[in-house]
Amino acid sequence: MNVTDPAPERPSRALYAALIYFALVFVVGLILGPARVLWLEPWLGRAIAVLLEAPFLVCAMWFAAPLSLRWGRVELGWARALWVGVLALVLQQVADLAVGFGLRGMTLTDQLTYFATPAGAIYAFTLVVFAIMPLMRMRRAEKTT
Repeated sequence: MNVTDPAPERPSRALYAALIYFALVFVVGLILGPARVLWLEPWLGRAIAVLLEAPFLVCAMWFAAPLSLRWGRVELGWARALWVGVLALVLQQVADLAVGFGLRGMTLTDQLTYFATPAGAIYAFTLVVFAIMPLMRMRRAEKTT
């Protein structure tokens, strides 16, 4: 390796970017979640409430993904961008399980059963979008760096 070659990327950069991405989107979810559960679900039903919340979460993902890649200084490539999304998804699921256990008194079975409902299917779709959004938005992050 000569002196003009950049230093290899540290694995912690992807984790740092994933933490940023997770935190930005999770904050939006923390703001929207209580409104959905307390007001929209009793009025419109769980599936419609989740369906109404989903575009706001996807919008948060749209903006947070390139920011996290840029702020985390992740060397861009499809595998690294996807890795950031997968790491963020793991963090999100750990947080979601903790909220379900601690605040809502749900069991693991309750949380897994939720995915078999229409609202759970919508939620599962948003999780897939969450995981792949850094990859989808990678080009935008490349152009702004």
